[in-house]
Order: sequence, then C-alpha cells, then structure tokens
Amino acid sequence: MTLHKLIDLCLALPDAYEDYPFGDDSGWCVIRHRINKKGFAHIYELYGRLRVNLKCDPLEADFLRQAFASVEPAYHMNKTHWNMVTPGGDVSKNELRRMIEQSYNLIKPKIKKRKR
Repeated sequence: MTLHKLIDLCLALPDAYEDYPFGDDSGWCVIRHRINKKGFAHIYELYGRLRVNLKCDPLEADFLRQAFASVEPAYHMNKTHWNMVTPGGDVSKNELRRMIEQSYNLIKPKIKKRKR
C-alpha cells in the first residue's frame, strides 16, 4: 500500500481531513476529524517503511499485537491506547480499514442527549 492510498482510505470517512503539523516535508501526516480536530491516524515512515498509528481500545490493542506481527505499540504515542500498523504486512486491507474506522469512531465527537 502506498502513502496516498492509505491517506485516501482514511479520508473516505465523514469529516476527515489531512493535516501536516510539522510541515509538508516532515513526513508526518495526521488525519483529523473536522469538528473536534482530534487525530485518528498518524501516517509516517519509520526505518524506510510506511507506518500508521491508530487509536484502539486497550484490550483489543493487546489482542491485535498478539494476532499480527505487523501491529506493535505505537511510536511516540500512548502505548496503551495506540497501535502502530505496518501496511503490507500480515494485516489485510479489510482489517486495516476496520482498524481505521474503529480509531475514527473512538475520537469522533459524541452526540449529546437533549435534556427533557
């Protein structure tokens, strides 16, 4: 998977946009939610390989690390809540898409219930 295909996969979610907080030439792209500006996918290269950090439920994060060799604790993030995935490894495109959607759902704004 290429950098642009990974970014496009993330941008397919509603209200997602790409941001380059360290400058365009830094190599770090953060995909954020337009309303609350929270990032759900941090895309970068590490040791010559494309990586993406994705938010995850802590119990599932540990399970995924054991199930897939290409899922590790996230680089430069809270390792309890974030996983680093190396696309093109043993994680299928469908599973990667599911992980991205889950990360997105964990950060998207919550709908407040109206008081009666």
